Amino acid sequence: MSTEKTSAFMADKSAKIFVAGHRGLVGSAIVRKLHQLGFTNLLLRSHSDLDLTIQSHVDSFFASESPRFVILAAAKVGGIHANNSYPADFISINLKIQTNVIHAANANKVQKLLFLGSSCIYPKHAPQPIRESALLTAPLEPTNEWYAVAKIAGIKMCQAYRLQYNWDAVSAMPTNLYGPNDNFDNENSHVLPALMRRFHAAKAGGAKEVVVWGSGRPLREFLHVDDLADGVVFLMERYSGLEHVNVGSGSEVSIKELAELVKEVVGFEGEIVWDSTKPDGTPRKLMDSSKLRELGWAPKVSLREGLVDTYNWYLENVKQ
Repeated sequence: MSTEKTSAFMADKSAKIFVAGHRGLVGSAIVRKLHQLGFTNLLLRSHSDLDLTIQSHVDSFFASESPRFVILAAAKVGGIHANNSYPADFISINLKIQTNVIHAANANKVQKLLFLGSSCIYPKHAPQPIRESALLTAPLEPTNEWYAVAKIAGIKMCQAYRLQYNWDAVSAMPTNLYGPNDNFDNENSHVLPALMRRFHAAKAGGAKEVVVWGSGRPLREFLHVDDLADGVVFLMERYSGLEHVNVGSGSEVSIKELAELVKEVVGFEGEIVWDSTKPDGTPRKLMDSSKLRELGWAPKVSLREGLVDTYNWYLENVKQ
């Protein structure tokens, strides 16, 4: 894993940095982190200002703004229902965004680009914990393969541009993320924000119990999005290599333990009832982030601390 061609990312806080997808869970955390570090020249564009799926618009933006660094966190995302309902959208929109931004960044001599993927790129039955080398070794999870294939293409595009043009494009694959700006939607939210919303509603409504699907036994890994943002800055500064890099907490928690912790943080005093007639899903999903650890990075936010932070954000920002 080469780290020879580091970018001195932190050397010039006035450098132009384009954070694509700055309003999302990941992008907003990266913007917060960059502001905390003193970066003063962030290029931020909403979808109405810049449609990343239109090549001519992206080309014009890069030609006129000339960013030095690009962090590509923009993507069409959604849960299982959305992936199953709109597979063409998930593959085509994500391929367009990635292709347009990566190509324009290279053509306009961006010094370094970091592409953010997802742990869903790995095979459904990958050996645990999942190493970077597991990519493309077996079939994907069918329910989100359209999104996963697009993200794999993004990794391979970064590698291809590195090989052909000797250009510093790297990819990072985060584990399950949570934190401020998470999706608490009733239909599409993932397990952690869904539990938080349901326990809050039960507390507010005076319910005596909350029913949770499954046995509670499956193990999951969670990373606070502020830790991911810290990892992204670390990789921008310290990593330049062909292989993508996993970014995870390295810690597992059972869904039962997670539910109990969310219940405690929210302050719900009723009972948790487990509906074992409902499916558990994948028994275990843990990424091997040892390569990033060996470079000297480690997460800082504990799960409980992160849940408190997320619930405070929820109370202040989500319509009750």
